[in-house]
Amino acid sequence: MASLARNFEELFGRKPEVISEAPGRVNLIGEHIDYSEGFVLPFAIADRTHAAIASRPDGLVRIASHQRKEKIFSIDIHDVKPGSKGDWEKYVLGVLWSLGITTGVDILVDGSVPAGAGLSSSAALECSVAVGLNELFTLNKSLEDLARASQKAENDYVGMPCGIMDQSVSLMGKVGAALLLDCRDLTTESVPFSVADAGLELLIIDTQAHHALVDGGYAERRAACESVAAKLNIPSMRHLTLNVLEASREKITDTEFIRARHAVTEIARVLDAVIALRASDFIALGKLINQSHNSLRDDYEVSCPELDLAVAASLEAGAIGSRMVGGGFGGSAIALIKAEDISKVRDAVTAAFESHGFKRPRFFTSLPSAGASAARY
Repeated sequence: MASLARNFEELFGRKPEVISEAPGRVNLIGEHIDYSEGFVLPFAIADRTHAAIASRPDGLVRIASHQRKEKIFSIDIHDVKPGSKGDWEKYVLGVLWSLGITTGVDILVDGSVPAGAGLSSSAALECSVAVGLNELFTLNKSLEDLARASQKAENDYVGMPCGIMDQSVSLMGKVGAALLLDCRDLTTESVPFSVADAGLELLIIDTQAHHALVDGGYAERRAACESVAAKLNIPSMRHLTLNVLEASREKITDTEFIRARHAVTEIARVLDAVIALRASDFIALGKLINQSHNSLRDDYEVSCPELDLAVAASLEAGAIGSRMVGGGFGGSAIALIKAEDISKVRDAVTAAFESHGFKRPRFFTSLPSAGASAARY
């Protein structure tokens, strides 16, 4: 915090008024169902994005990132609207726009959530700025309000039709627990996730296969689920059962059928995973994690060779369960393993990647961590 404040002062010539932070996330299970009003079970990770913010009287918005050598991006607050200039800065501008900010600001961001790894660096950025602005301007927004505003920023300003899971857990995460989130009404319930007590570890495998969701693949899959809902006259996949889906197969395309099948079965897997966690039945949890990957690979078709190899090599080396996480098309996988096997699994995945000529993967672990926060400086 102190170094961020110093960097802010050196860059902008004055002290920040607020310093805020928000974490990335790992989704234990429940992928590609947040936009179908499903249940998801993510947790906040230790890696976080920080923001130092101060207001300006002249309507100018200046944004910089410590990771990008603090090059300053500038725009007038009245020009902050969808379609305006900006690259990564659009995630910040979108939050300003969705919260209705009309005052100029200086913002410096810094963080350790790896971009493109499927750990929701974008939501960490959005939410760190959102809670900071909420504190700075005394907006009195609830965490649910900030989650919706951050999602709106990404949907309508950046142009990425994401669901609300990532922003919700970044804001509402709890230490030592996964967050059972009902994406229909944003109600939450903490589910203890104490793998260490069972002698286990959750290994995060960053495949370093580039992951970019604004290229259309994500939007196509969301559109398929929405098309099924429209054709079957239901609000969302949350209201669909496998029996009804099977009986309605002639009303939808083959592609829509398998996309919907993933959504229906994944929602059920989340609720089964909560039961397994509460019973400390990690074998059952591992099976559900494996089923989730198979469904994402085969029915939703959002995996890639690197993710499939990370999962296969982990399981072969003794993992209890393994799957891709995040939107897919690259990014990270998780492996639920015995703590004593961590070196063996890492070595097995690394060797597999080398034998296939893939970029060397990165590994890290994280316990469930706290959600976003902001404080006056």
